[in-house]
Amino acid sequence: MKIIKTVIADNEPLALKQLESFLSESDGIEIVASCQNGKEALEAIKKSKPELVFLDIEMPELSGIEIMETLDDNTMPFVVFVTAFDEYAIQAFEIDALDYLLKPYNKKRFEDTLLRARKYIDQFNNAENTSGNKSEEYLNRLLIKTSKKMFFLEVENIICIEASGNYAKINTLNHSYLIRSTLKYLEQKLDPRNFARVHKSSIVNLNKVKELEQWFTGDYEILLNNGEKIKMSRNYREVLERFK
Repeated sequence: MKIIKTVIADNEPLALKQLESFLSESDGIEIVASCQNGKEALEAIKKSKPELVFLDIEMPELSGIEIMETLDDNTMPFVVFVTAFDEYAIQAFEIDALDYLLKPYNKKRFEDTLLRARKYIDQFNNAENTSGNKSEEYLNRLLIKTSKKMFFLEVENIICIEASGNYAKINTLNHSYLIRSTLKYLEQKLDPRNFARVHKSSIVNLNKVKELEQWFTGDYEILLNNGEKIKMSRNYREVLERFK
């Protein structure tokens, strides 16, 4: 079993101890840092480059969401938010959090989250190990499951993909579909010549972009062929080079 490097961060000592205890009882986990504030957590993530982070949302110096917004794609791990406040759930999932543990949680809930994390980490590593050489290694279609049927969607018909809770929302010209995936995984599996991550919560089909408008903040607004507008964060401005 591959060892998953893990960082945990919580400003409550008892909550931090519970995380340490549950993880120590799980095979294949190495806790590389245990932090009690946001600044320590950010430094630990940048230094140790973990694959998985359990992150409290409300912490001194930096919140869990601020940490995630600070990290670039090269250092972005899979993140599970841990908090006592359920009002952050939507915001957490909008920035592609893997899961959201609401305190108090039991061991069964924790193990379900860890199992899901292992699944996506394995998928991501497999995609990374086989990417970068041949275009046929990228996805040409996605399997879509609805309540009534299953079918394949050609990726060229995708306009954009947005983080939506535990799912990715696949938007086409006339329909939207939910699939169980993270944007981090899909970004690895889609051809970068045609798809680009433009925000923590969105991927766009570059062939479906109608126009870009720059804001005074340095961000851009992308107008897509279906009329939808997507914000492009200044952290992703290198995507502009792909339009030249």
